[in-house]
Amino acid sequence: MATIGTFTQANGAYAGTIKTLSLNVRSAAFRPNTDKSDDKTPDYRIFSGAIEFGAAWKRTSQQNREYLSVKLDDPSFPAPIYASLVEVEDGSHSLVWSRS
Repeated sequence: MATIGTFTQANGAYAGTIKTLSLNVRSAAFRPNTDKSDDKTPDYRIFSGAIEFGAAWKRTSQQNREYLSVKLDDPSFPAPIYASLVEVEDGSHSLVWSRS
């Protein structure tokens, strides 16, 4: 697993950065989806400024820990990026990626 982002949570949203060898988003925001209509609709929409480039769904791990299942996508990406936003010990959140 690789940490590709760090986030803080405030008022139900997450703000932080995402960085890989080819991606550098200095201001990413997970905003609650106020139009959630069913279980397939994401719980969060992911933005950089006004550009939406991903979505996230609330999940619970086998260890009964809550996390967000994240899908990042943009026409400039060769393929979607799948990751998990998990809380770490100090209360901040890490966006972790691992190859399937």
